[in-house]
Amino acid sequence: MKRYFLGLAARRRGACRQFFTRGRRRDAVDLEQTLIQRYGGERAVLAKNGRSALTLALKAYLEPRSGVIVNGFTCYAVVEAVKAAGMVPVYADIDRDTLNYNITTLRNAQSQKQSATPVTVCAIIVQNTLGIPVDMKVVEGFSKKHHLVIIEDLAHCVGVKYPDGREVGTVGAAAVLSFGKDKAIDTVSGGAVVLRHPCKNVISAPSKLPKLSDYLRERWYPSFAAVTRWLTYVHLSGVWMRFLLAVHWVEKSADNRLDLVRRIPYFEARLALRQLRNGVNGVDREFCLVRERAEVLEKLRKAGYYFSGFWYEKPVSPARYYRKVHFPEGECPVATEVAEKIINLPTYYTKAELAAARKIIDQYREDAK
Repeated sequence: MKRYFLGLAARRRGACRQFFTRGRRRDAVDLEQTLIQRYGGERAVLAKNGRSALTLALKAYLEPRSGVIVNGFTCYAVVEAVKAAGMVPVYADIDRDTLNYNITTLRNAQSQKQSATPVTVCAIIVQNTLGIPVDMKVVEGFSKKHHLVIIEDLAHCVGVKYPDGREVGTVGAAAVLSFGKDKAIDTVSGGAVVLRHPCKNVISAPSKLPKLSDYLRERWYPSFAAVTRWLTYVHLSGVWMRFLLAVHWVEKSADNRLDLVRRIPYFEARLALRQLRNGVNGVDREFCLVRERAEVLEKLRKAGYYFSGFWYEKPVSPARYYRKVHFPEGECPVATEVAEKIINLPTYYTKAELAAARKIIDQYREDAK
């Protein structure tokens, strides 16, 4: 119980902000202008969630059926966005230490796709997995050589800098942000795209009101999450969460549906603007590779930790959507291996709360970063 009370005050403040913050259209306009000032360009578009924003970015710069290189270790939302834009995901394997692709895996991905199917690779999504920056000079050189559009995905890495000192979001044709749960900017849902280069195609900004059910879930989620974490200490969190999901009072992140016509609630725009102005420096999502991961997670559960939402249990997570993506495991062996061994520590626990968890994990630790 001590671990819970250490972070109780901060969680209560977060839940109160989510529930009581009031937003206006002016907050959405201010958020758009702040994003433009930070990342450059002439236009920013706010969206229902990050995957919707990514779809809009792809539609703005590419033609249908274009190939888009994505990280071979990613979430379903990225793949869904590519397909929703009418394009083809091209998976690039990763480096074991950085969880990002490198020049060798980029070359392999492009050559394999060209030899397998007649798709022209036209873009690359830079993910900066778990806030770890990719070597952008390598990506830029590869992109210039092959005439690829760079789309920067800032979900994990707002405020992070590339090894050459440039801030993420200031390099590519577009910068895409997600404001979802456990992201660098967390308002439970919402997203944005900053169009930094002139667009090839015209896109319309989402303008319809959010669904009432989505609006209420986003208001209440931090309060329900706080109760869930408290119930881990009496081993009832699973029952509580299954109940919330069954009655649709909460929604798993991967189930937040893509929608190109509904806008972000104004109160979430206000929350995102506040976080952006207060300073953000990526997602502090520590990871390591372990042996016998199922055994480790069971010990963590018995110790009162709720790790069931960790990223990623499959190369493209969550597992329930894995069959839909037709992931080429033979072409991405490192991503496949990492997905079987990785544990990344949730952001909703403080460092003090995670001390006991680290002791359990260290007994099985194979590699660390």
